[in-house]
Amino acid sequence: MRIPFFSLFITSPFDALQDHAEKVKECAWAFQQAMECYASSKCEVFEDHRQEVIRIEHDADAIKRRIRGHLPKGVMLPVEKFQLFQYLREQDNVLDSVQEALNWLSHRMDNGIPEILERDFFLLVDAAIEPTEELSRMVGEAQIYFKNFSEKQRKKVKDIISNIRQMEHDADQREYALIRKVFQTETDPITVFHLVRLAEIIGNIADHSENSGDMMRAMVSK
Repeated sequence: MRIPFFSLFITSPFDALQDHAEKVKECAWAFQQAMECYASSKCEVFEDHRQEVIRIEHDADAIKRRIRGHLPKGVMLPVEKFQLFQYLREQDNVLDSVQEALNWLSHRMDNGIPEILERDFFLLVDAAIEPTEELSRMVGEAQIYFKNFSEKQRKKVKDIISNIRQMEHDADQREYALIRKVFQTETDPITVFHLVRLAEIIGNIADHSENSGDMMRAMVSK
């Protein structure tokens, strides 16, 4: 017989997972602002945006350490401890991809994004960060599920996961279309490499959101 999740913890690790997911969402918004700044020829505060992302990631790392360091030992869990850590790793990878994208941009500040590709990049950014906004809601609904193990609640969590998967698919399509357009419109090999790699890193943001959903599906499917 399953033991109610919150009878085992004074504080649920899912509280901290949701705090971490909120940082992911905050970081994604900051990334969107940084990309808009980078594309503007008048923007002089790109580095400020990049440092803001670093600050948010630092806060998220503190939450991650709290989860890993304060998970009670010797108690029964409705999920395996390694599953919680796998989920946390994937959710944290979203943050890493955001920071990687901004670090990549910072290596080539004077070139910006070609005007013909700006709209395509902004569409990709929007598509990539959209699933990150669902992570917090998914964790919150999962937290409710682990209180009551309701089949109705399990379905609600799985519906969010399916939605994240569809969003990631849409982001993939944006990424592939953008990369094709880069090859069709740019001739300078350095520019091509820089833009293609940037598109791939931005696409990874959505990939790790989908992977987070897959980890959550494994937890609620037991």
